[in-house]
Amino acid sequence: MDQRVKEPPEALGSGPVETPAAEPEQQREPQRRQPREAAPLRRPERRSWRRHAALGAALLVVAGAARWLYHQFTHVIETDARIAADMVVLSSRLPGWVASVDAAEGDAVRKGHALARVDDRENRVQAREIEAQLAGVPTRRDEIAARITLTDRQTQGEVAAQEAAVKAAEAALAAARAQSVLAVAENDRVVDLVQQGMVTRMRQDQTLAAVETARQQMASAEANVQRARAALAQARAGRENLTVLQRQLATLAPEEERLRAQRARTQLEFDDRVVTMPFDGVVDRVFVDKGEYVTPGQRLLIVHDPQRVRIEANIKETDVRHFRPGKTVAITVDALPGRTLEGTVERVGQAATSEFALLPNPNPSGNFTKITQRLPVRIAVKQVDGLLKPGMMVEIEVRSDD
Repeated sequence: MDQRVKEPPEALGSGPVETPAAEPEQQREPQRRQPREAAPLRRPERRSWRRHAALGAALLVVAGAARWLYHQFTHVIETDARIAADMVVLSSRLPGWVASVDAAEGDAVRKGHALARVDDRENRVQAREIEAQLAGVPTRRDEIAARITLTDRQTQGEVAAQEAAVKAAEAALAAARAQSVLAVAENDRVVDLVQQGMVTRMRQDQTLAAVETARQQMASAEANVQRARAALAQARAGRENLTVLQRQLATLAPEEERLRAQRARTQLEFDDRVVTMPFDGVVDRVFVDKGEYVTPGQRLLIVHDPQRVRIEANIKETDVRHFRPGKTVAITVDALPGRTLEGTVERVGQAATSEFALLPNPNPSGNFTKITQRLPVRIAVKQVDGLLKPGMMVEIEVRSDD
């Protein structure tokens, strides 16, 4: 049966248009049920995916928590640690005005480079004075040597002459003594002859006069001997000047050495007025400016060697047993996140840090609160491209022995 409905021709314009008739209800019903059956199939799949995701996340959280708990029980972590280095304070040994400051904070300076200079004009004047005195020592040495030669020649001839004079005087004295003995003997014979009446008294008077003359001549000869000996002693005393001059010449060597020591000390003071870098390092602080007056021992700069850094940590007394010399330590620097360094325990302190407090607490009242003490531990670590700087905070981690 044809169920098409024809529209009026005037409504469609040109000709008749056929429209399909409504389909039977039995044929449209399957098309309506098909979308209703698809919806219940997608919801269980989504719920299953969410349950699996939640279960996986829970497993990850549990695994992470378990790993964290295991790490906490098997490792000791300490946050009270920092990078340290030997901070060297440079000062002036001598007073004076600062002539120049040749370094600024943060500069990397090589060993021996001048960092600051103190006025050295006084040392320069002292150095010239000492140099002048040293230059006069050879002249004095030559002068004394010439005097020694001249004195030696003069006194040597004079002593020889006086020795000859002494010998002549002694010979004259011996002759005078012989003459006196002869005169006395002649006088004795004449006296005997006068008593016998064989000679006159005038002859006796002559022999007596001869005896007296011989005695006077002998006394004169003795005086000449004494005078010659005195002259010889004076001549020999003149030669003692040689000893004096030789001793003066010998004292020039210690005096020259003393002047050299003074020159060395002046040069040392001159060098100390230039504050130099004791090693390859960096300048941390500068405390003076050009034109300031500094006193001996006043600090001028602070420097350190960036290649010689270490870790200093204060470890609880309950955990210090895990830090033995030679044990490996994991280091995490706050300024370098994501990087783990390796260090080695060098030494463990022998006293708690509280023992060095300026105001110790002796607990006189009897009220006691037990506080866990800390001991200092030093850990060796290698520099990493100059990134480890003194004062940086770090965290250290070591595996517990338990």
